[in-house]
Amino acid sequence: MRTLIYTAFVSLDGVVDSPGGGTGETHRSVGWTFQDIEMVEEAYEIKATEQEEAGALMLGRTSYQAFSTVWPDIEEFATYRTLPKYVVSTTLRDEDLVENWGETTILRSLDDVAAAKESDGAPIIVHGSATLARGLSDAGLLDRYHLLVFPVLLGAGKRMFSDTDKDKQPLRLVDSQAYRNGVQKMVFDVVG
Repeated sequence: MRTLIYTAFVSLDGVVDSPGGGTGETHRSVGWTFQDIEMVEEAYEIKATEQEEAGALMLGRTSYQAFSTVWPDIEEFATYRTLPKYVVSTTLRDEDLVENWGETTILRSLDDVAAAKESDGAPIIVHGSATLARGLSDAGLLDRYHLLVFPVLLGAGKRMFSDTDKDKQPLRLVDSQAYRNGVQKMVFDVVG
């Protein structure tokens, strides 16, 4: 079984919306990870590790459509070019997929996600995709969280977790580090 990892830049109040900016975003804090926070190179080392360990990417439709127009041409994401990709969407069509970003499979349901996890291979990394991540968490499909927690309260935006009334989900901290700019890396395994 493959490990499903959600990776996110998150504010202290749980906002994951538009951390690096993006096209067509209307969130008042678009690009918040680059506003008023000193750039500390070592805080982003987890992103390089994710690329080395990933066996596939998983994205929701909105993130796929945003990333697929930019990431294939960015050298720092070169490893992702050839990785298999899963896009979870009920509306995306095969003809909407880009041709220069490797093999892409559209998954239509959380049951399809569960089936993809059953395959053999290295971890599947979920980038962006706040709505998808909330659904995966609520369905108990996530195995690990890779979080870079920024010392900022945004007040508005898409939240990392839903407010669904569900059973407690214990997490085990397996790695952490604080950086001089106040960003904290926190890696949690889902217990159970």
